[in-house]
Amino acid sequence: MPQTTHTTAPSIALDEPGSTSRSGLLFGLGAYVWWGLSALYFKALPGVPPVVVLCHRFVWSVLLLAVLIHAAGRWRAVREALRNTALLRWLLLTACLITCNWLVFIYAISVHRLVDASLGYFINPLFTVVLGMVFLRERLTPARWVAVALAGAGLVYLAAAQGGLPWIAMSLPATFGFYSLIRKRTPVDPLTGLFIETAFLSPAALVYLLWAHTRAPLPDGEGFSNPATLAVLSLAGVVTTVPLIWFVAAARRLPMVTLGFLQFLNPTLQFLTAVVLFDEPFVGAKLAAFVFIWTAVAVFIADLAWRAQQTRQTRNA
Repeated sequence: MPQTTHTTAPSIALDEPGSTSRSGLLFGLGAYVWWGLSALYFKALPGVPPVVVLCHRFVWSVLLLAVLIHAAGRWRAVREALRNTALLRWLLLTACLITCNWLVFIYAISVHRLVDASLGYFINPLFTVVLGMVFLRERLTPARWVAVALAGAGLVYLAAAQGGLPWIAMSLPATFGFYSLIRKRTPVDPLTGLFIETAFLSPAALVYLLWAHTRAPLPDGEGFSNPATLAVLSLAGVVTTVPLIWFVAAARRLPMVTLGFLQFLNPTLQFLTAVVLFDEPFVGAKLAAFVFIWTAVAVFIADLAWRAQQTRQTRNA
């Protein structure tokens, strides 16, 4: 895997030097709240097959990213990345991982299982620290071992109670965790990397969309090719790209511990959306599993807070 090297983040308007931590907090809140409420967008596309929504996400994202790269003057970085064969192999792998992640999330919403998706994203930070231990030789603190064990116990209980693995809750952190791990070690900035990833799969996505939208109408009329639905689908690029740009801006301005706290906004909002707005069931085994996961999250956050306090005391000593 390519080793981490310093790369300059996209110099767009959101990323100017000298920005305050207050602006970083606003960007971070905006990104995670946007991600947490993104299910409302996908829920507004009833009857549209998840694969069609996914393909629109790729096509509109690559177009918007091309505009942003042009505005940021990043085409040279794109050309340099395209000449790096080893880098392109890793970006092709991450493109496949993010495709699986996006598709599973869209599918979960379409079959009324957003609660399962939120469970996966609660687990995601804990899965990430395990990947860091295994692949990057990072050490887990005793508290984080406890958090990981609690999360694992919750998944085991849910699998035993339901008679099978909670595959949505497991596949989302797995795909995004490995995606983040590989992207952490690839020498390419987030904007350029995401553009190349979406560009890999956009041609196939466009061909599929041309077939899907020009075939005979479905029995219920125009199917998903009516103007109103197409207008909503055309926003997929904005839904995908804007929170990423805000996240990059926040990451440059905020300490990692602050981002660690903010990341739990996403699954919290997903969970509330699923239970309060979508009226998804939340009883029995799922409730018990969430108790394990929420306890694990509480331990994880407490460890983050304690270590941040220790770091401040050391610096002030």
